Amino acid sequence: MARSAFQVLAGFALLCCSAVRATQDHAVCNHLATIHGNETIQPTEASYEALSTENWSQTVWAKPACIIQPSSTEELASVVSTVVDWNVNFAVRSGGHSVVPGAANIEGGVLIDMSQFNTVDYDADKSVAVVGSGLRWKEVYTSLDPYNVTVVGGRVLEVGVGGLTLGGGLSYLADLYGFVCDNVVNYEVVTASGTVINANAESNQDLFWALKGGANNFGIVTKFTLKTYPLHDAWGGVRVYSLDALPQLMDAMYEYQSVGNKDPYANIMLQAFPTNASIGAILEIVYLKPEVEPEAFAPFRNITPLVDGTQLQTFTELMLNAPVPELTRVNWFSASFKTDKDLFTKVTDIVSNGPEIAQLTNLTAGSLAFGWQPISSSAILAGEANGGNALGLEPVNQTWLVLDVGWWNAEDDQLAHDYTASMISKVDDASQSSGHFVDYIFMNDAAADQPVIERYGAENVAKLKATAAKYDPDGVFQHLASGGFKLP
Repeated sequence: MARSAFQVLAGFALLCCSAVRATQDHAVCNHLATIHGNETIQPTEASYEALSTENWSQTVWAKPACIIQPSSTEELASVVSTVVDWNVNFAVRSGGHSVVPGAANIEGGVLIDMSQFNTVDYDADKSVAVVGSGLRWKEVYTSLDPYNVTVVGGRVLEVGVGGLTLGGGLSYLADLYGFVCDNVVNYEVVTASGTVINANAESNQDLFWALKGGANNFGIVTKFTLKTYPLHDAWGGVRVYSLDALPQLMDAMYEYQSVGNKDPYANIMLQAFPTNASIGAILEIVYLKPEVEPEAFAPFRNITPLVDGTQLQTFTELMLNAPVPELTRVNWFSASFKTDKDLFTKVTDIVSNGPEIAQLTNLTAGSLAFGWQPISSSAILAGEANGGNALGLEPVNQTWLVLDVGWWNAEDDQLAHDYTASMISKVDDASQSSGHFVDYIFMNDAAADQPVIERYGAENVAKLKATAAKYDPDGVFQHLASGGFKLP
């Protein structure tokens, strides 16, 4: 009886706490509305439903107490100061592509939507572009195309600038210049106290380093100043194969990744769909020069595609042609390993033929795709040359594998998670037993419960914690903005 009474009391306390929190959320939203007027969207307003469900995957749709769209750094600083003073939970959304619950949307509390930070200012003299954190990469690339320059940015054009850059960011230009985070020369940041600061190689250097992979643990970035590079015309596109070609494709991938001096202008990504033979396998080929069929892709020449979309085109057009699946509920997991032919075979078998495949297909609209992403040591070395980052990567050739799982119904969320987690665990076991394990999880492809920042290494984690303690001493971005990948 005592146990039962305790449970009743605990449940009552929880209800009371939730009611108090909801009242506080409602009050702060009304307060924000008096200060920021039309920039504060309440649940009763017509635009609220579309904004609260704008995130890419339905798994992260939520109902904030209100959504606010500040249009200047000063307004954002006021919003942050207000929610902190009122002790209200909040989340920050750039593009909303993340599948991590709470990272870019929130149940109750305040959603800070950065979509009004949407300008691109190109400075030809300094070879930089100042990019608003609410933009998506398509808008960035098309804004720079008239100048025949680009930035080291995302490969999926609907992804937001903010989340991808703060997670490290993988780019087709990485072998030449490092990851996306390595090409930021300045972050404009609003801290938990509402202060606006700049972090770069001369000012607030510790924060500058920490933001290169440290995610949303230190403040809200309003603008990224990115290096630009001359690039307009390129060659490449999508080649589609049957699933039967997968063994040949993997042999070719091993050969491509084993070259001693890889061509840094050549990039490739393989996606295969073991739950859907009608889609088969898709090879995204990118060459950062207008040169047809360069030698770097020779390993793939004797594999006949069903469809060949490679051609000379602009770099932006090339990326526009990349397929983006239309899925209702989405999750993904990431693993990393070094180049080894036997391991490649084992991993391919796990993610193509494992029992989890049948289990996933039994879910309504259950599907799985795996993405094979070769990472060259030159990408990591280029990052080191740019001052280093928080990722803790060893400069060796490696693969970043991503498993993308999609399904239809909310009641299958846990099953979809568990089946895919089982496969990624088997991949890690295979790479560890072979001696080719890479102790790194790519944040932009990671599931919410993967220990991303812990894998950066003890020294880097300690530096990140020290930086957070300095710029956010009250832990606002650990507790009030608790979504996303937090410091361990």
